[in-house]
Amino acid sequence: MKIRSQAALALAGLLILVVAGLSQVAVAQDVVHDVSGIVKHIDHGTKTMVVKTTDGTEHTIKYTGKTSWEGTKDAGKAVKEGSQVSVKYTEKGGEKTADAVKVAGKDVDKTMQ
Repeated sequence: MKIRSQAALALAGLLILVVAGLSQVAVAQDVVHDVSGIVKHIDHGTKTMVVKTTDGTEHTIKYTGKTSWEGTKDAGKAVKEGSQVSVKYTEKGGEKTADAVKVAGKDVDKTMQ
């Protein structure tokens, strides 16, 4: 009888470790978000841009050397205020980092900004 209770206790402990390990894996995965809008501000020195969506929300997003670009050359250096973009980004610790940026158009009417 004592062996059964020890085996049950060991099995319960193992189950707790497995569940805790799986929850750690789930938390470690990055969730990719999408945002589309107009570039309100871009700072090529700090590699950040502010994208304003149609509902007026502004997203400050960093880009890095690993960010892929479509519709522009030179890793986004041609992107300027007023450019229309779609950005796929991940967020860690409240900081949004672009994984991919697609430039759809440039020089959107200033009333949209």
